[in-house]
Order: sequence, then C-alpha cells, then structure tokens
Amino acid sequence: MLVFDGHLDLAWNALQWNRDIQQSVHTLRVQEAGLSGKGRGQNTVALPEMRRGSVHLCFATTLARSTPLQVPHVDFHSPAQAFASAQGQLAWYQAMERLGELVIITCLEQLDSHVLAWERHLVGDQPESPPPGLIPCMESADPILEPEDLDSWQAAGIRLIGPAHYGMGRYAGGTGVEEGLTDRGRRLLREMEGHGVMLDLTHLSDASFWQALELYHGPVLASHSNCRALVPHQRQFSDAQLVAIIARDGVIGAALDAWMLVPGWIKGARSNRRATLSMIVDHVDHVCQLAGNSRHAALGSDLDGGFGREQSPADLDTIADLRKIATLLEGRGYSSDDVAAVMHGNWTRLLRKAWGAR
Repeated sequence: MLVFDGHLDLAWNALQWNRDIQQSVHTLRVQEAGLSGKGRGQNTVALPEMRRGSVHLCFATTLARSTPLQVPHVDFHSPAQAFASAQGQLAWYQAMERLGELVIITCLEQLDSHVLAWERHLVGDQPESPPPGLIPCMESADPILEPEDLDSWQAAGIRLIGPAHYGMGRYAGGTGVEEGLTDRGRRLLREMEGHGVMLDLTHLSDASFWQALELYHGPVLASHSNCRALVPHQRQFSDAQLVAIIARDGVIGAALDAWMLVPGWIKGARSNRRATLSMIVDHVDHVCQLAGNSRHAALGSDLDGGFGREQSPADLDTIADLRKIATLLEGRGYSSDDVAAVMHGNWTRLLRKAWGAR
C-alpha cells in the first residue's frame, strides 16, 4: 500500500532540530539520547523509514514565523529573518534531491512519473525503491515579504500555502486567536488564485477560514486537521467547516498529534489517556460520514512536528507504521478502493486536478 502523507516538516527537522534524516530513526534517537527537551530522542521520521513504509509522497513544509510568540526554532524578530529561514529550508530540499534522497514534485508530469515508479516497485518490476517525493509547501506565509513576491516563491517550487500557524501572523489569524485575514492576507489570496497555488486552510482561525473561502476560488485542502466534533478545540474544524471543504472538492488530512486525538490531553502530563492509531480512523470515518463517501479523507500525520513518540499514538514507532491504518480501515468495513483513496489516492487526485489533469 502506498502512503501519501499530507504534512511533514522535513527541512525544519533537518535544520532547526539539526537532524540528519538520511540516517535511520533509531540512529537519530541514539544521537539525541543525551539531549533534553520535548521530542528529543523520540523522533519518528527519517528517510529510510519513509522508504520502508512506502511513504512515496508528502507535502513537505517550510516553517518560519515572524510573530511576537518567539518560540525557539520557529519565530524570528523580522520578516527578513523568516524569509531567509524558509529559503534555507527550500535549499535543503534541493540538496537532498541532488544527493538522490528525495524527489521534488512540482508538475503533473513529474507526479505521474513518480507514482508509476513506486507502483512498479511495489509489484516487483523495480527492485530498489525510488526516493520519496515531496511537494514543497509553506506553513505560515510570514516569510513572503509582500504578496506580490509570490511568483518568486512559486518559481522556487512552492505549490501550497497555509497563510497562518499559531497566533496572529502577518497574513491571517491562526490557531488560538479570533482575528481574521489582514489586508496583506487578502492580497495574498488573490495572488495565490492567480498563480494556481493551492490554499491550505489548516491553522486558520474561524474568522480567517470563512473569509478565505469567500475570497479564494481555487483548490482548497486541510493538510493536517482533525474533527472538532470528536476533540473540541479551535485547532480542529467544525462539521460546518469540514462540509464546506468537501463542497469545494477538497481533502482533509487526519493528524497524529495526540492532543488532537484525545479530548483533554495535557501536553507533558503523565496521566494522559493513551492515543492510538484507531483514533485516527475515528476522524477519517467522521469525514467520510459527513461526505457520504471516501473521496475527501486522507492522512496528514504532522509526525515530528515539534513532538515525538511522547505525543504520538502509542502503537506507532516510526512513520513506517502509517501502513497499519490501512488494516484498521479494512477492519471498519472499508473496501480496498476506499482504503487506497484514504491512504494515497485522494491527495493524488486533488493534485492532478489542481495541476490540470483531465
């Protein structure tokens, strides 16, 4: 089973966390065994495990903010610093491609060729697995100095933008705030639609969400968002928001962050109820029930997105275990076609449609 992960912070882990993810997950854990801090020595993502788990494609982020929050490894005092950090993360993806470790996918022809190569590998026609592919995206638009600069970011490979992250950004209100789009954010959405850059609604405040859907008429998705009906928190999307994404033929990627799976989860507390992969399927199933089909549910793990095994499902050791979700879906009565749609097909379909496939 191929796996398409809708959200991985690969370059951010490589540069801000100083992880050489060309090495295995377990090697990195040994290297970090003496380090303190959340997630250290408990990572789950590295390139060998992505290959082993047939994680053949992902939306891979640049992540840098220019906000007053000043979270280490994320926030910078000026937009120029955020710009430089995001450019460095794109440069890391380019370096990995030159080394044959990753393949950058930015158009329909590359996408179809890459998927075919992996399908040939899985049936045994190509013994060695191809490198994982990535579609470059931006989580928080803060590094874009002005909306009119979007053409240069698109030329550098960016195909998907989530305007906000946590707090109030330069372009939109995000998780934890009530504010909506800024004037700069409205200009950015117009530029994105004109350039064919997809809109990731993840992390938008409720006000930003509805304003963005009204202003932007291109392809939309939620790369790593769960269901508010199951875990009440503004970080998740309400049923009305999920239905709005479905109505636009969008896709919602279920995230594996435990506090988005277990109601009342307290970060760092020892008394937390254990999260499991079955809880991911609860969110996938909720989206499918709202849609009446399996066309709009997918995976967007966010593994190693600032946390590790301590805040991941207990029955997941590495990203290769995403394959277990296919078995769990089958156990819920999902057909093989439905399982394939959730595990990889829906993201691929969305991309092909956005990139002009008939």
